[in-house]
This record gives sequence, C-alpha cells and structure tokens, in this order.
Amino acid sequence: MKWWKEVNRQRILEVGILAKSYIDQGRLIPDDIMTQLMLTELKGLDQYNWLLDGFPRTVAQAEALDKECHVDTVIDLDVPFETIKCRLTARWIHPASGRVYNLEFSPPKVQGIDDITGEPLVQRDDDKPETVSRRLQAYDAQTKPVLEYYREKGLLKSFSGTETNKIWPHIYAFLQTKLPDVSQKNAATPR
Repeated sequence: MKWWKEVNRQRILEVGILAKSYIDQGRLIPDDIMTQLMLTELKGLDQYNWLLDGFPRTVAQAEALDKECHVDTVIDLDVPFETIKCRLTARWIHPASGRVYNLEFSPPKVQGIDDITGEPLVQRDDDKPETVSRRLQAYDAQTKPVLEYYREKGLLKSFSGTETNKIWPHIYAFLQTKLPDVSQKNAATPR
C-alpha cells in the first residue's frame, strides 16, 4: 500500500507540473488534466462536507464530477470581471517567502519592496494584465454553460457583489441552511 501511495503522489506531481505549464501561459488547464487532479484528491472524502473553488469550469468537468461524487449545491460568485482584473493585476509577491501584497488594499510599506526582507517584489506571469484578460475571457466562455448545467439541476445559487465583507454574510446564511451543524466560531469569517 505504501508503494501505491508513492506512485500516486508521483503521478499527481507530474500532472501538477503539466497543469502549471498551462497556467504560466495564461491558459486554462484542459478538462482531462484538471478532472484527473480533482477526482484523485476527492477520493475518500465522501464522509465529509467539502467545498470546491473553481472546479468544475466546463460541462465536461461537471459531468465527470457528477459521475464520481454527489453535488448538493453550487455557489456562483457573480463578481464583475473588471473588479477581478483590478485585484489580480494589483497582486505582487515576495518569491522566497510567498508573501502576497495587493497594491489596492494591502500594499507594501515601500512600493515594490518586501516589508520584511527589503527584497524586490515580483508580479507572477498569471497576474499580468494581458494574461488575466485572456484567462477571464476563457473562463467566461467555458463557465456560463456550467452555470446553466447546474441551474437546470436546481443546484445553483448566485451571489452578486464586489466586496467579500458584503457578500459573505449572505453566503454564510445560505450555507447554514445546507450545513446547519457548521459552527459559528469556525465559519463566521472567510479565510
């Protein structure tokens, strides 16, 4: 069994590296690669409640997920693309530590410099404006059919807005109707 876990871990690593190559080019990960990654991770979680973020993004992914797992609810966060683009393109990181700054709401003390080390910050390739625009266009084209797929199944609930602190209370109240045993202490604030 230990041998199998190592083989599986190596396979996931290889698929992850392949997925990263698509992300670095500003492209969405192909369905077969994304589905393989996600379904591998979901195996064995059937006794737990879980939440997926950004998957499924295509109808093919949704159909593959439905074959393997029971989906209770799908939440659509309807945020204008311009808001998303502004947030992503304002994101800069300190590569060595992974610290993330946002020029709009969590800027470094000195522009372009990490607060702790004084080293330069960088913008990831997938946060550059042209890459973000390309990814958002692809996302829009592929995701609208997924929303319709789940709307037809009666599983879709949409929340619109531009600020987490205004959308979250509505999402939390909705989730309380789906998962009444979620404790207030553990779920009252977004992470």
